[in-house]
Amino acid sequence: MRNFLPRILGYRPDLLIILIVLGVVLALIFPADGTVADVMDWVVKIVIGVLFFLYGARLSTREALNGLMNWRLHLLILAFTFLVFPLIGLALMPLQHLIGTDLYQGILFLCLVPSTVQSSVNFTSIARGNVPGAIVSASASNLIGVFATPVLVLLLMSSGDTAGGGLHIDTSVFLNIGLQLLAPFVVGQIARAAVPPVQTFAKAKPTSYVDKISIGLVVYVAFSEGIIMGVWNSVSWVAIVGIIIGSVVLVYVMLSLTSFTARKLGFTYADQVAIQFCGTKKSLASGLPMATVMFAGGAGLVIVPLMIFHQVQLMVCSFRAAKYLREKPDNTW
Repeated sequence: MRNFLPRILGYRPDLLIILIVLGVVLALIFPADGTVADVMDWVVKIVIGVLFFLYGARLSTREALNGLMNWRLHLLILAFTFLVFPLIGLALMPLQHLIGTDLYQGILFLCLVPSTVQSSVNFTSIARGNVPGAIVSASASNLIGVFATPVLVLLLMSSGDTAGGGLHIDTSVFLNIGLQLLAPFVVGQIARAAVPPVQTFAKAKPTSYVDKISIGLVVYVAFSEGIIMGVWNSVSWVAIVGIIIGSVVLVYVMLSLTSFTARKLGFTYADQVAIQFCGTKKSLASGLPMATVMFAGGAGLVIVPLMIFHQVQLMVCSFRAAKYLREKPDNTW
């Protein structure tokens, strides 16, 4: 069986794929609820904090500053996130006659939320892409998304009662990104300069597993939350299968589009990787609380497409990251 899988899938099963599947299975059997959910939330925050500390410790200050100043990279990623995705969402409007208005509104909503931070950076790191650029772009996407997503929802989803619950911009998003992601990264940069052995430790092979473990934990917590909220009971299995297939197609379309555009604009390999993995993601971590606030009393069906797309994008992008790693094993950032 071990030799059969590579012939079918094109490569040897990756630890990340195993952890994603395991996270989903565990959530189906033992969903995190109550105190367990609270503990798991803190575990995820700690692991992600450690992960971004390691990113900071691995990168030279010059590399980090280069990532900050790469404005062409950031503008292109933001354009895919807040322009191309919403246009695709609008183009899919005829689907509402097939799957119903609520589920279509969910598909449109997933096209309006910001990019992920953690998994975008994780996959960029695994594929030996531009990690500093990915950190800056993904963080900027979430900060801008605090304002851009509600505005886009008002403009594109204001018909009917969907957005009628009113909008509330929670500044805790800024605080969460600052404390959980950027602060550990800065501390890692300081530790790298002040304590030289930290740099060696951060680049040691065992620390590379933190990337994949953190994604597996996020999948488990997010999928558990959906089960506890009962969102999977509000939609048929036929619709779920259809959304899964549609999500796979959408991810591959966006991966192809971001790759083609980045190559045509003359970006380096490292930048192309960052553009693909940041420009094709949608954040469940940001989208779920936004939906809860903006669609007061009616977020159930709206968040189903986003939850499914979140799992699909992790699976598909893990295949792509593993492929790039095999092709460019010696490329470093």
